[in-house]
Amino acid sequence: MSRLSATGMSETGRVLEALLSGQFICQISDEDGFSYLSNEANRERIDNHLHVLNRRLAKACEGELYFCAYRELGDQEHKVISQQFNDIASSLLPLTEWLILSQEALGQDSPISAGAALRLNELQSVVEDTPALREQLTKIAQYRLFGSTSSQVDGQLKQVFKRLCEQGYLVRPNQEKQIYIATAKVDYIFEVISFIDEAEGLGLEQQAMDAIGQQESLL
Repeated sequence: MSRLSATGMSETGRVLEALLSGQFICQISDEDGFSYLSNEANRERIDNHLHVLNRRLAKACEGELYFCAYRELGDQEHKVISQQFNDIASSLLPLTEWLILSQEALGQDSPISAGAALRLNELQSVVEDTPALREQLTKIAQYRLFGSTSSQVDGQLKQVFKRLCEQGYLVRPNQEKQIYIATAKVDYIFEVISFIDEAEGLGLEQQAMDAIGQQESLL
């Protein structure tokens, strides 16, 4: 039996609702949900519930990320997936530029991945002291994905971090502190990029259709 939460909803129900709302579940974004899905019997239970809605439990990043995908694909499902893929593709440039900027500003040799801590104040200090990074941040913050109208580094970074949290790429465990933790959805972006590299030369719609059969993690 699945335990009840403070709201009276079972963990099965809570996880099911999260998946159907489009959330990606990893150990960082939802520790309880990820722990629940780490159990094979629970995964089967969730998958059975999703089955009646023509959905299934999917995973990516070597099992470190769970999400909801279609089970059977008709014309309508193809249209939805194609649109989702286009949305992801349109976000790749601002996301990758932000990841590169953060990596450079923090002096890291490897890309940011799940579990990495990002301190907004630390990042702000480095960017403000580096003209090239300031210029890059201004460009990134103005992308439609982030939509910042601020001309100040502080305002630009806060808007970027806010949107990254809303999109599920970062979480802010303590609202009293400007410390953010990257989720496995950041690693998922690299999987998407790898897929697109392999499918280079195809139109986005064709890539989406190929993704259906070739890479479940894009569904």
